[in-house]
Amino acid sequence: MSASDFTTTLIVDQSPQEVFNAVTNVRGWWSEQIEGSTAKLNDEFNYHYEDIHRCKVKLIEVIPNQKIVWFVEDNYFKMTKDETEWTGTKPTFEISQKDGKTELCFTHVGLVPEYECFEICRGAWTNYIQNSLKKLITTGKGEPNADGKPQTENEKKLSAK
Repeated sequence: MSASDFTTTLIVDQSPQEVFNAVTNVRGWWSEQIEGSTAKLNDEFNYHYEDIHRCKVKLIEVIPNQKIVWFVEDNYFKMTKDETEWTGTKPTFEISQKDGKTELCFTHVGLVPEYECFEICRGAWTNYIQNSLKKLITTGKGEPNADGKPQTENEKKLSAK
């Protein structure tokens, strides 16, 4: 990890196990348009958002209630010159206990400001982690995107093009 990788952190009252279970319920907070398994080591899933973004992800590290690392095996962005910008990056979820609460630190290792998609991805990840995933953890219901239902302003703009 480097200081320039995108990172966002949230703190909740729920247990590390509840946070872990929410993170691995990717359909519950990121997208209902996920095909494949999303919880165990070596699981693979495909994500797609309309014709704008799709990627293939493999879980390469899973330590229950502590850490989950995804590896983006393949990526396509419609909105960038380099359509494969995420390929080889590692979205990482680290769960720890702090002062009786649970901290989730999300770092997309390899998503750096030099990437053309950085600003859009920073906004999208911030929404998915700080809003949708946090709601899934704290209320049991996240706000994943669904067919024709963009979640962020950038997705709305991209969908309109």
